[in-house]
Amino acid sequence: MAEDLEIERKFIVEYPDCDRLDIIRQIEILQTYLENGSGDSQRRVRKITENGADIYFYTEKKFITAVTRKENEYEISADDYKKLLKEKKSDCVPVRKKRICFKYMDQLFELDIYPFSNEFAILELELRSPEQEIFFPEYVKVIKEVTGISEYSNASLANAGAFPIIGK
Repeated sequence: MAEDLEIERKFIVEYPDCDRLDIIRQIEILQTYLENGSGDSQRRVRKITENGADIYFYTEKKFITAVTRKENEYEISADDYKKLLKEKKSDCVPVRKKRICFKYMDQLFELDIYPFSNEFAILELELRSPEQEIFFPEYVKVIKEVTGISEYSNASLANAGAFPIIGK
């Protein structure tokens, strides 16, 4: 059970041509937010399906800045997952998404595709430092950075069932 510092930036992008991506992994995620933990930390459980197999994770995050947070994440059993679902936040629908992990210029991107949109997706990148330069593939059109904008959080997107209106 390791607690790590996570530095991540998030972008809304036009739905890319996935055939052009150097895909290394594709997973289905069902993410359920739980009642907040101590110190108002954000808690969640995930069911991840990859190649027909399910694995489960528990995550607790404490937000330090818009791009930096302390994260404690570990694998749990199916039974623990079912027990934790009883602590689900009542005002938050579960998040369903497909995640495509791909590499570009020694960077590992995570592209989250939501069932309610075939026009937009969320692109995330974990960084070594907040100042790290990011190199985007020319075939991925970034609309804008949405790091720290609550309307683009997984929970907000799932509850809305849509992306916020985006001015291009």
